[in-house]
Amino acid sequence: MNRLSRIALAAVVFMLIQNASSIAQDQKAPRIVGHRGLMRHAPENTLTGFAACIHTRLGFELDIRRTKDGVLVVLHDDDVKRTTDGKGSVASFTLAELQKLDAGKWFGAEFAGERVPTLDAVFAMVKKLGSGVLIALDIKVEDESIEADVVALAKKHGVLPQVVCIGATISDAKVRAKLRKADAKTPVAVLANKLEDLEAALADKNADWIYVRFVPTSEQVKKIHAQGKRVFMVGPLVAGNEPDNWRRARDAGVDAILTDYPLECQALWRTLKK
Repeated sequence: MNRLSRIALAAVVFMLIQNASSIAQDQKAPRIVGHRGLMRHAPENTLTGFAACIHTRLGFELDIRRTKDGVLVVLHDDDVKRTTDGKGSVASFTLAELQKLDAGKWFGAEFAGERVPTLDAVFAMVKKLGSGVLIALDIKVEDESIEADVVALAKKHGVLPQVVCIGATISDAKVRAKLRKADAKTPVAVLANKLEDLEAALADKNADWIYVRFVPTSEQVKKIHAQGKRVFMVGPLVAGNEPDNWRRARDAGVDAILTDYPLECQALWRTLKK
């Protein structure tokens, strides 16, 4: 992280969240996961954005791809052109070539010099800061060893219990099985796009998170919890600035929410504690 990015991070943390420590004490609230980090205040999928989440007691979601020379990196799109000053598919770059690109300048001059991070670097930062935040891993590519490589990196840094695997994982039973083969304790999610999908999701032996795109009732959440699984609510109902749906999800007892507006959701939790 360069000097300008550190200054920007400090500004984000100081100006946007001043009572984050009180949020972490609220055991009733779902864990808040920032989509691609703190993407409305720092460049997405960067160490600066992830560090801002950690310092403000927020979880974060990231996207995993692989470079030409086999390194796992964090970037959403297949092509680098939207979030760097380069162009071309991620898979066409070696890591050395990819990290010559600027991944922050597009967002703001104060983030110039930010680089596309490796997954290894993200996990190392999480371990160093010792936050215990939830990290959602969106696996964007399919190859013979992606699952084993992701799990190995998480175990290397001791953060496997903090992650939940999503992306290709939620809809592909083979991916779920390979993640669990890599380590039986790997946290894995399966999709329940609508209520009618819930029973099949609950029956999945390789998933301990149910990835729901509807607002479940408290009875449905209790049923999920009774089977030893947790609830991760995602999708349009909570991704935007949706305080009514956030409140409904909290009241139902879901375990985590993925949103583009994590700071606003966190502020809502603060008001509900009073």
